[in-house]
Amino acid sequence: MIEDILWIPAALFGLIVGSFLNVVAYRVPLKRSVVYPGSACPHCDHPLSWRDNIPVVSWLMLRGRCRYCSERVSVRYPIVEVSTAALFAWTAIVIGAQWVLPAFFWFVGVTIVLTLTDLDHKLIPNRILFPSTAVAVILLGLGALLDRELGALGRALLAGAAYFAVLLLIALVARGGFGFGDVKLAGFLGLYAGYLGWGELLVALFMPFAVGGIISILLLITRIKGRKDAIPFGPYMVLGAYLAVFVGEQIIDWYLN
Repeated sequence: MIEDILWIPAALFGLIVGSFLNVVAYRVPLKRSVVYPGSACPHCDHPLSWRDNIPVVSWLMLRGRCRYCSERVSVRYPIVEVSTAALFAWTAIVIGAQWVLPAFFWFVGVTIVLTLTDLDHKLIPNRILFPSTAVAVILLGLGALLDRELGALGRALLAGAAYFAVLLLIALVARGGFGFGDVKLAGFLGLYAGYLGWGELLVALFMPFAVGGIISILLLITRIKGRKDAIPFGPYMVLGAYLAVFVGEQIIDWYLN
């Protein structure tokens, strides 16, 4: 019964988290505190009241404009909030009522922020990735202990190290084809894919290259990107990890059949 409705509080929680993720993605690359000062309009710098910070609702009520200076507020803010809510709900459905569920919520939140910073600045900040990886190990460890899945924890640690090593080798061979931020991200993503299984790790490893290759070709054909334009690889890695976590088992079954 609990699993049938777990996605509802997960989605509501995701809306709140998504609002905070917008702040983190904007401030951390600028080396600003995510706690102080409070939220303010990016145009007039006027502090926002609580009624201006209600996820999605405030943006809709103000028709996408600042209450004080009437400048447009990016539609990305509600998109991130809704996307986080949807992914939290999906995570609750896939993982279910297990103690490891908070660890996978953490996975979604961290990957959303890192995707945004990589798209905006071509940067995967160590200030986010390093502590997030440590927290991920702790949350996965507690979840595995309470769910009596210590074997999954050991597999997760090995998978994280394996994904890191593989991408490091590719980066060295490619000579600049990948940033070291992508290599470090591989360790984080490998933890979660590996926790679910070795097959899921293979999906997380191979899908970024398959999907990224197709999208990159399309960007070149449509001339949205040129041959010399850098295309962040981190978002493709995150997409591969999502496919591994959420539909990895189905992908493996489809491939084997």
